[in-house]
Amino acid sequence: MSVNVNRSVSDQFYRYKMPRLIAKVEGKGNGIKTVIVNMVDVAKALNRPPTYPTKYFGCELGAQTQFDVKNDRYIVNGSHEANKLQDMLDGFIRKFVLCSECENPETDLHINSKKQTIGSSCKACGYRGMLDTRHKLCTFILKNPPESESGSVKKDKEKKNRKKDKENGSGGGEAGNHNDIDAPDAVDGDDDDEDWAEETTEEAQRRRMEEISEHAKNLTLSEDLEKTLEERVNLFYNFVKQKKEGGAIDSADKEILAEAERLDVKAMGPLILSELLFDENIREQIKKYKRHFLRFCHNNKKAQKYLLGGFECLVKLHQSQLLPRVPVILKDLYDADLLEEDVILAWAEKVSKKYVSKELAKEIHAKAEPFVKWLKEAEEESEGSEEEEEEEEDNVEVVYSSSARELKVETVKAEKSDKEEDDIDIDAI
Repeated sequence: MSVNVNRSVSDQFYRYKMPRLIAKVEGKGNGIKTVIVNMVDVAKALNRPPTYPTKYFGCELGAQTQFDVKNDRYIVNGSHEANKLQDMLDGFIRKFVLCSECENPETDLHINSKKQTIGSSCKACGYRGMLDTRHKLCTFILKNPPESESGSVKKDKEKKNRKKDKENGSGGGEAGNHNDIDAPDAVDGDDDDEDWAEETTEEAQRRRMEEISEHAKNLTLSEDLEKTLEERVNLFYNFVKQKKEGGAIDSADKEILAEAERLDVKAMGPLILSELLFDENIREQIKKYKRHFLRFCHNNKKAQKYLLGGFECLVKLHQSQLLPRVPVILKDLYDADLLEEDVILAWAEKVSKKYVSKELAKEIHAKAEPFVKWLKEAEEESEGSEEEEEEEEDNVEVVYSSSARELKVETVKAEKSDKEEDDIDIDAI
């Protein structure tokens, strides 16, 4: 059974189809693994090597992968359902197959080994752009470019053709050589055999140094993303610490966010920032570093939860000064739009020992109770006032006065209920 390559398109006549993934679980215990039976056919429909989606599954699931190219066996360690892998494949298709401009799957990937970048070109709309190389799969793609296998075969074939033309002494030999130029190899505008000695100007030297620096930077990026979460968090911690110690922290909010996104630890950013930027003077520091925290916490409830965790850790460090001021500080964070109402209420419902001891967590929640109560009452009042306004609107009637020639708003008294009408003596009318 085939499905649309872009499964968000429900058109049954959509021309781009692929086979539905077939997964087979083999082995038991620690040796259990999932074999994707038709990965070659799926990859062919996507115009990508079968190793790419298989490796993508491994990155997303945190599992090891195995490739047996000769026997067409592509394996992900662990037991995984076909439907789950199919949904995961949609993510691979969005990131590495569909054109970001027209969402057409007729795209090719182009690797620039010097700059460590991955380009994408669309045959349908002509769009050419660069892929975001922060995903772990990009490291694998850079090391295993899609053209590597087919490119070498193609070049061998071209050499044979040229040799054959030469032996035959045909007049079309030169023309054949001209037509055999491999245009896709130059798609990035970079030639691996480029002779730098051709340009010796200062501008050329400066440009080459920039390319080397960019290459080194991208190599570092690829290596960092392969590290564990704990290692990446430590890298981010040291980055913020250096900014603070260097006196550049006040204007470094954009750089800090970019570094967190680069290391894929954005949600945990407020936890690190609260440790480095807050102390017993947190109330003044909330105002000072509001912009830094907003870059992480705005419309990001997960980041807000980490901020609450950082706040609990801070109370632990400065318990005597901050524990009595818990409700006031929470209100400051709420007023600064760093914490949303529903996040605070959800936090208040459950005492957790994730960041501090159970006993201290209970004390913090007890101290926060007045503020939480105020939040709930404010919410109820706002709901009540909205209902009253709706009732008043129902009892208001717009009347046109011919004498005054203007609109008047009059409050209409509610009609008598049926019970009141029952008291009237009908016979007396």
